[in-house]
Amino acid sequence: MTYNEAVKKINSLLTFGIKPGLERISELLRRTGSPEKNLSFVHTAGTNGKGSTCALVSSVLSAAGYKTGLFISPYVLEFRERFMINGRMIPEKTLAGIVEKLFPITEDMRAEGKIITEFEFVFAIAVHWYSMEKCDVVVLETGLGGRFDATNVISTPLVNIITSVSLDHTKILGDTYAQIAAEKCGILKPGGICVAYAKQQPEAMKVIKQKAAEKNNRLIIADADNAEIVFSDISGTEFIYKDMKLRIRLIGDHQVRNAVTALEAVFALKDRGLKISDAAIAEGFAKTGFPARLELLSEKPLILLDGAHNPDGAAALSEAVGKYLDGKRKIGIVGMLADKDVGSALSCIAPLFDMIFTTEPSNPRKMSSSELRDVIMPYCSNVAGCSSNTEAYKKALSELDDRSALVIFGSLYLASDMRKIVLEDLKNGG
Repeated sequence: MTYNEAVKKINSLLTFGIKPGLERISELLRRTGSPEKNLSFVHTAGTNGKGSTCALVSSVLSAAGYKTGLFISPYVLEFRERFMINGRMIPEKTLAGIVEKLFPITEDMRAEGKIITEFEFVFAIAVHWYSMEKCDVVVLETGLGGRFDATNVISTPLVNIITSVSLDHTKILGDTYAQIAAEKCGILKPGGICVAYAKQQPEAMKVIKQKAAEKNNRLIIADADNAEIVFSDISGTEFIYKDMKLRIRLIGDHQVRNAVTALEAVFALKDRGLKISDAAIAEGFAKTGFPARLELLSEKPLILLDGAHNPDGAAALSEAVGKYLDGKRKIGIVGMLADKDVGSALSCIAPLFDMIFTTEPSNPRKMSSSELRDVIMPYCSNVAGCSSNTEAYKKALSELDDRSALVIFGSLYLASDMRKIVLEDLKNGG
């Protein structure tokens, strides 16, 4: 089986959508040798900040000399990004070999009426590879929710992390912060350690505390208010927390909060017996980059890319735009999925822009460019719909000068599409 054939096999499972429950993934893993039982995990759930937090923890563990797996969802640039060991993606040949081994088992299960979803299969690929490679630790990001997420088949991890809880996937997870927090906290296991992002809605934090107590978890709330920001600009942030001076390439105050959450998780791992020096922490933090998280694609012209697609993500982006682009003429390109809370997300960010071009992500759930334009109009009157991402980029680029900045934001699917367009254009000289 070739790599392209393997990806087609995986994509064929998208037909089956999201089916909550752990029975199918548990059986698939049992039929393939229960590879997850050979591994130790850091397990992360939340609405926003999961990717950045996991990337920081993974980078620190790698710098400390541990063979570290990283599983993220969704990917931004390439499918293989979902599976990494010490910053390197799974080789195409290896992925194809695992798919060739596992896919017939999913077909057997389907014949028995047990349908494996795309995410379940992707997770099975991941744990098989990490087990084959004898990873010391796997940093694991949930897909959707927590309680019924396929990743939740693991036993008590070394550390659990609950990042920022926001209103997203409300039709599946619930339409209140409390309901969504309860779903996210479904990853907590008896006798574990839970590190929680501090700046939560009060009802979400109440549930986090309650669920941690029910599972007899030691709860650590990352105290980001005690982080002193020494320096911050469009290239990154330097801060002091608990007498440690650290620099991250990620920008925005919310990324400092994510970094403090990651740091507390690292401290908890040290309590678990892992040997992690201050030098490894500093190195891991300094090296961490994450696509489409207020990513600086270009300084001249100034172009930022961010996957802000829900109200809290948009609020964080709004905070960063106000801080780092003050005095600049702000031009936006935005594309969203129709099943998101588009109105709430855009109400806080769209008014900051002088001009916005709407476009469409490469996803069947996309909101049309014209419909998105109508949603934005009450918040920014200078908005134009575009028929393609390339058209939106060319029109936005024609508006840029030394006194302006371009911010591309919305769905992570849009971020993936636009990142390729922008970087290819920059590579060719603009």
